[in-house]
Amino acid sequence: MKSMSLGLKAALRLTLENITPLSKENVSLVDCVDRIAASDLYALVDSPSMDSSRKDGFAVISHEVANATPEKPVPLQLLGSMAAGGEKDIQVKPGTTVRVLTGARIPTGADAVVAEEYAKKGNSDVLVESFAEPKNVLRRGSDVTMGKCILRTGQLISPAMTGLLAAAGHSVVPVFRNPIVGMLGTGDEIVEPGNTLTEGKLYASNIMTLAGWCHRYGMKSRMAIVKDDPEALLCALKNLADETDAVITSGGAWMGDHDLVAHVLEGMGWKKVFHRIRMGPGKAVGFGMLDKKPVFILAGGPPSNLMGFLQIALPGILALSGHKDPGLPRISARLASELAEGESDWTDFFFGTLEWIDGLPDFHPMNKRSRLNSLAKATAVASIPEGKDYLPAGSVISVQWLK
Repeated sequence: MKSMSLGLKAALRLTLENITPLSKENVSLVDCVDRIAASDLYALVDSPSMDSSRKDGFAVISHEVANATPEKPVPLQLLGSMAAGGEKDIQVKPGTTVRVLTGARIPTGADAVVAEEYAKKGNSDVLVESFAEPKNVLRRGSDVTMGKCILRTGQLISPAMTGLLAAAGHSVVPVFRNPIVGMLGTGDEIVEPGNTLTEGKLYASNIMTLAGWCHRYGMKSRMAIVKDDPEALLCALKNLADETDAVITSGGAWMGDHDLVAHVLEGMGWKKVFHRIRMGPGKAVGFGMLDKKPVFILAGGPPSNLMGFLQIALPGILALSGHKDPGLPRISARLASELAEGESDWTDFFFGTLEWIDGLPDFHPMNKRSRLNSLAKATAVASIPEGKDYLPAGSVISVQWLK
C-alpha cells in the first residue's frame, strides 16, 4: 500500500494553494483576540497625547536642579499641583516647580520630573535634594505615533495588541471571518453521544474531537452522523455544504465495500486534488473542492483520523481564517527513545508526551497502535521525515505542540 506518489509536503502545498481566506468582518477589540487581521491598521492618534509624568514628583527645569544634593538642596517655589486627566496647565518659570502625579501632563516650561523621594515638600516650597536621570517624562506619541502602521494584514492579534489598538484610537478591527466547519461522521456502527449504545455500536468520538479542535481556534462547527448509504450520505453532504464553509468527513475514506465518501463526492462534482498520501497514520486523507468549498476526507480509525486532521485539514481551515503559516505550533525537543519505522519514503508520525526536566523538553513517543485513551494524553507529535527511517534517542528535533 506504500506506493502512493504524493508526499506530505506536496499534499500540504496543494491544499494551501487551493484555499483563499474568507471574507472580512469588523469585530470589537475584545472579540478580535486570536483572530487574523484583514487590513493594515494605522494609529489615528498619538498616545500619550501629550508629554506626561512617569512618576509622582515635581516638574522642574532640569538645569536648575542638576547639581542638587542633600547637603546643598535647591529650593523651589511650589505653584500648585496637576493630576492625570486634568486640563489645567501651570507654567513653570525659573525658581518654581509644580507637583505632578503619574500620568499628569508636563507643565509648560518644565522639561523633567524629580521623583518625590528626592525632594522635601514644605507648605509653599520644595527642597530638591537630588536629580536622578532619566527625566521621568513620557513623551507624546512614545507608545503610538499617529499615522504609524501598528497592525499588518495577516497578523495574529494578541491580547496586548488590543490594548495598543485601543490606545491608537480603534474600537473595531477588520478580521478574516472564521469558518463554520461541517463534521460528518459516517458508518452504520456510529451512534450520536447521548443516545443508547447497543452491542456492536460506537459513539461518534472522532467528530467530537475534531469539533473540539475547531472550538479551540474560535471556529463553529455543525455535526451530523449518517449511515453507509449513498443516498443518505449524498443528502447529508449537500446539507452540510450549504450550511458551512468547509466539510470534514470521518470514516469511509479507504477502499472497502462501505467506503463510499469519495464516490458520492465525485457524483456531486467534487474536484479532487488528492486522495491518499505517503504518511502514516492517516494515509487515507483526501482533499478537494466542492462548489469552491474545501472538503477533507479522513479515515475512521482514531489515530489516522486525528493525524490526517492535524496535518492536512487543520492547516486548511486555518488558511480559511487568514493564517499565513497555518498549522500546529512547533518547539524543539529531545527524543527520550528512538523512533524507527523502517520505511524511508514516507513521513511517519508518532503521538507522544513532553516532559520538562531541565531546559529542553523530552519527547516520549507512544505506541503506534495507541487508541483513544492514549491519544487523549498526547501533548505533542514527532515525525520521521521522508528520506529517513530512524532517529536515535537523544536527537533534538522539531515537534508539533498539541497545546
